Amino acid sequence: MEVEFDVKMEAGILYDYMIRHTYNSFSGLLGAVVGALMLVVFYRERQILFLIAGIVILLYQPWSLFLRSRQQMLQNPSFKKPLHYKLTEEGIEVSQDGETDSQKWEDMYKAVSTGSSIIVYTSRINACIFPKKDLGERKYKVIEMISTHMPPKKVKIRG
Repeated sequence: MEVEFDVKMEAGILYDYMIRHTYNSFSGLLGAVVGALMLVVFYRERQILFLIAGIVILLYQPWSLFLRSRQQMLQNPSFKKPLHYKLTEEGIEVSQDGETDSQKWEDMYKAVSTGSSIIVYTSRINACIFPKKDLGERKYKVIEMISTHMPPKKVKIRG
């Protein structure tokens, strides 16, 4: 079985990936906890400095990720044209402008989903991002391919 589809990257999809990736890391979680604690301290102590610090800490990360996703969309030439993906029994192939790259299933790091994408990490920080809107009806075949070829402990996808 093979599944083929094209993906047109958009800033919103990239932002969704960055948010998920950041807030599922230790540093992203720590920042959110520290910001929330600052708000709790403000509530108890009524010192405006804690309110300001909490708001800045909680809003800085999403805002900077928003700006970075827009910047990457403008600067990365591979995002200007659609990427063609082919999921095969061996792994994932991606091609664009006659260039093809592939990664074997056994080398994949993990697979997760967000509300708008299925993300297959090829390493701890690199990933193939499949926007659900680009997959259409093939979404279920993509999930089946990933679930069939990757160990269950590495797959956390909700349809």
